[in-house]
Order: sequence, then structure tokens, then C-alpha cells
Amino acid sequence: MSIKQLSETLINQIAAGEVIERPASAAKELIENALDAGATRIEIATSGGGKSLLRVSDNGSGMDEADLELAVRRHCTSKISTTLDDIQTLGFRGEALPSIGSVARLSISSRRRDSDGGAEIAVAGGKLQHLRPAALNPGTIVEVRDLFFATPARLKFLKTEKAEAAAITEIVKRMAIAFPQVRFVLSGTDRTTLEFPATGDDHLARMAQILGKDFRDNAIEINAEREDVTLTGFAGVPTFNRGNAAHQYAFVNGRPVQDKLVLSAIRGAYAETIPSGRYAVAVLSIGLDPALVDVNVHPAKSDVRFRDPQLVRGLIVGAIREALARDGSRAATTGADGMLRAFRPGFQPNGYRAPPQQQPWSAATSPSRPYGATANGGFGERPQASFDGLTMPTARAEMAQTETWTAPAPHVAAAGSPMPATETEAPARFPLGAARAQIHENYIVAQTENGLVIVDQHAAHERLVFEAMRKALHSKRLASQVLLIPEIIDLPEEDCDRLMQFSAELGELGLAIERFGPGAIAVRETPAMLGEVDAPGLIRQLADEIAEWDTASGLSAKLEYVAATMACHGSVRSGRRLRPEEMNALLRQMEVTPGSGQCNHGRPTYIELKLSDIERLFGRS
Repeated sequence: MSIKQLSETLINQIAAGEVIERPASAAKELIENALDAGATRIEIATSGGGKSLLRVSDNGSGMDEADLELAVRRHCTSKISTTLDDIQTLGFRGEALPSIGSVARLSISSRRRDSDGGAEIAVAGGKLQHLRPAALNPGTIVEVRDLFFATPARLKFLKTEKAEAAAITEIVKRMAIAFPQVRFVLSGTDRTTLEFPATGDDHLARMAQILGKDFRDNAIEINAEREDVTLTGFAGVPTFNRGNAAHQYAFVNGRPVQDKLVLSAIRGAYAETIPSGRYAVAVLSIGLDPALVDVNVHPAKSDVRFRDPQLVRGLIVGAIREALARDGSRAATTGADGMLRAFRPGFQPNGYRAPPQQQPWSAATSPSRPYGATANGGFGERPQASFDGLTMPTARAEMAQTETWTAPAPHVAAAGSPMPATETEAPARFPLGAARAQIHENYIVAQTENGLVIVDQHAAHERLVFEAMRKALHSKRLASQVLLIPEIIDLPEEDCDRLMQFSAELGELGLAIERFGPGAIAVRETPAMLGEVDAPGLIRQLADEIAEWDTASGLSAKLEYVAATMACHGSVRSGRRLRPEEMNALLRQMEVTPGSGQCNHGRPTYIELKLSDIERLFGRS
């Protein structure tokens, strides 16, 4: 079979299969062109989810007839010249417009700011229709109709109009966050008008437009630098989380990206602070020398490759954890909002309806005490919890001993009683105020300078114990258990090489490994905290993690999970009555402990109500 040169139209259609996957892809390319042209106002109109019509209008620099004629040709661009090492623009490949023109009906009208008139060019199915003068204001209008009419098979793979419209909305939101100085308007017959006014240099105001006004009140500023790589942005407190990762936005040199390394780093930074299945809300911007990042990985330009991925990952994890330690102990404001809604007349959680006749309270119908509770609210003997064959006392012995608060003998005063007159704690002196009462033998009520705080004593102390254990984990080499017979695991030679690069770090965590021939690893010691370990499974999991992420953090995560479980079982239990000094000691330690605003499972440890909110409930404001 002889080799033939493909036609220009077929080449463009093949390229369109990579560049233009759906209407949202076309919208992304056109918005990027408008931003590269210096536009300060961009309007996007759609119909039929972008399949029938997609129009992008801007007030950018515009083009003349000569530029328009070249713009619809493949690999013609004004953004790069000879090298890919210094890309300063969003677009640079010169493929988007000819790709769109090969599968749709494309028309471009444009006028330079210094020109007396504009011009219009039209392409349909890869064929030039006309190039003629046109009257319009300075800027550019790109109109795409009947997307994929020239390749009908692609239409079968598109989703519903509503889903395609939602994808375009998500593209506009990402661009709006990246460029707060630009006004975006999204409208059309298939949607209500969505407008994002320009906010100038106030990035947090633009984020609040996209993520909701609650984000402003629950965001922690991120500002870090390491080896000429900068990280800026905002991350939500752990208790301000969502059900998916759609509210995590990442940008590299101003370019919106959806990079696995960045998303993995965000997940790692919030480990043990967010419940399973929940995701942090974050907007992060990474700035570095363009030569240190490859944005030409895929024609869609949403994936990037860093020259030093471990540096970038470490910067993200370290910066977020430092920010959480500095300011992440506060609870999300949404908790207080939910409480206020619950107090309003007519509130019924989850559609609950009270039965027509309530049964009177009696001892027979009262809730049973917590497991092991004694009559005075204390606890009797409990069986020792076991973790993979390692009992609780043994597991704790393996941890470095650190000073932490422990509750003395329980106080037998009536729960909910006010503090005695000898109480000297002043609410104005402390962020979490002074303890005033304990209700239902589990919740501490504290008075602050301008409101009150309700603390879940078990969840709060659980977090304090876990942070003490986490500190012990990282303070020195962890205790290990020597295997009587070393475990030999057969692995591909490249996996063995990767594991041995991290042998020192793994050794600090109690996992001692060494080479055993060209294609095997010998495991001689395992972390004592883990008890009986599936060594082959652990080693293969670490090898896969290193191959994908160039990091061996999985073992550390396993150890922290065990520590979190131990902390849960070793904390002050619900149903324990505390003395005033015990409550205040707990509050004071919460104020100096990182991440004390949520327990190890991600639930809030306290809720704060402002005095103004309380007065509003009683109609006093």
C-alpha cells in the first residue's frame, strides 16, 4: 500500500478530534484567544448547549484582513516564534481556529482599535466561504454554528444540552477566577444570564463570586515560596468541605489546569482533617519559570509536567498544612448558619413530623448510658481495643511520650450547672472564651467576648490526642519489629530501584528494606504500630505510588490512620462530666493546637455563635 499525503481538511479534522472534544473545548480555546488579545470584557452566548451556537465577543486588540486569513490556517500564531521554553500566553499551538472551522460553520469578525473598519472571514467544513469588509466595534466576534456537522459521528458522543451547557459554565468559572480584572458575561437561550463583574486585584472577591460568599469567611490565605517556585491563593478550613473535587481550582502561571499531582497534593495536605468522601475547597496559583514546566503535553493544554514534581508537591502540602496550623483551628461559619436556621420557627430537620401523641418520659424509655458508663458519669473497665493484633497499651508504648492534657477524676455536680463563683477565667482573654456549663455530659458551653462557643468534648480531645501522636510520629525514628524470617518480594527491577531511592525515608518510619538480587526486595523490619503487616501488599502499593507520584507517603498515611484510631479510643468519652478547670484546660489547649477546629474524621469540634446572631433570634436587633 502506497503512502499518500492527507488533505488539509482531513488533517484539520484529525486535529479537531484532540483539540475540540465538545462545545466546552471550543469555548475554552476562544476565551483564551480573547484573553491573549488583552480583552477586559468577554461575552459568551450559547444555544443548544453550544452545539447549535457558540458566540464569543471581546474588546481585545482585534485583527485585520491579513491576520484573519492566516488565523484559520493550521499552525499560524502570533504568540510564539522559535521556542517553547518561554510561553507567556494561554494559546500557542495555532490549531484551535482551523480545527473548529473543519468541523463546524465558523465566522470571525474583527477590527483593530486603530482601524477605520473591520473584516469578516467564514469557514465551513474546512472550506473558505468568504473574506470581506465588516462594520463592528474594535475587538473580535467569533461565532461557531452547527458544531460537528462535518463529522456527524462525533455528535453521538456528546451529552445532553444541559450537561454541555454546564461544562461551558465550568470553563467560564475557571477563566474568571484566573483573570479577576476581566468582566465575563455568559448568556443564551438555554441558560439564565451569568455575570462576573471585574474585581481588579481583589482575587478573593472574584473567588466569592464563583464559590459563594461563604468562601470569603472560611478561606485561609496561602503564600509560600521554595526555590523560585511560588504558591499563592486561598484554601478553605477543613470543616468547609464539599462532596466532590469540583471546587478545587489550580493555575500554573495563570493557566487553568487539572493536574493530578496538584489535586493529589491538596488531598494529602488535608489528610486526617476531612471525612472520607468529602473534598476541600481551594484555589491555588503556582508561579515558576516557564522553562521549568511543560504545557505542551496535550493539545487541550489542561495537563502540565513539572521538571521537579516533588518540589511542587512538597510546597503545596507544606504551605497548606502550615496555613491550617496557623489559622485552620476555627470552625466553618456554615455550622453557625445551620444552627440559626434550626432555631427558626417551623424548622423540621429532614422533613421530620412529630407524632400525634408523645410518650411521656420514663426511666424505661430514656437513652441508655454509653458503653461502660457508671452511675456518676465515669467509666468502668473496658476491654482493650486491638489493631491488627496490637493492643492499645502496646500501641501507645510505641509512640513517643509527649505532654498532653488528661482529664482528672470526674466532677459529680449536676450537668448544665453554672460555673462556681471562684471561676476566674475571663472570656475576653481567650479566643474560645471561658467555660460556663456542660450540657448532656458531652457539650461544653463557653462564653467569648462577643458570643458563645459550643464544644463537642470528645471530638475536641480526640483531635488533641491525635496531634500529640502525630508529633511523636515525626519526632524520631519509629519503633519497628524485626521479622524472624525476612519477607522476599519479587518486583520488576525498575520498581526495586525506585523503592531503594526512598529506603532511608522508609527506614525512619520503621520499614527496613534492602535489595535481594536484581528483581527482589527483602523486608527485614516493619513498623510496630501496624502490628501484623501484609508486607508484599504494602511494598507493591508503595512501588506503585512512587512510580506515579514520585513519593512514598502511603506508609506515613497508614501510620497516621492508626494514630487517629488510637486517638479516638483514647479520648475523653461522651457522657463524662468535667470540672470547670478541666473544661477550661481543654479550651486552652484547643487554642494552641493545629487543626483543633475539626476532629480526625473531619467533623467540627465546636460551633461559634456571635452575640449579634443570638440577639437576632430574640428580635433584639
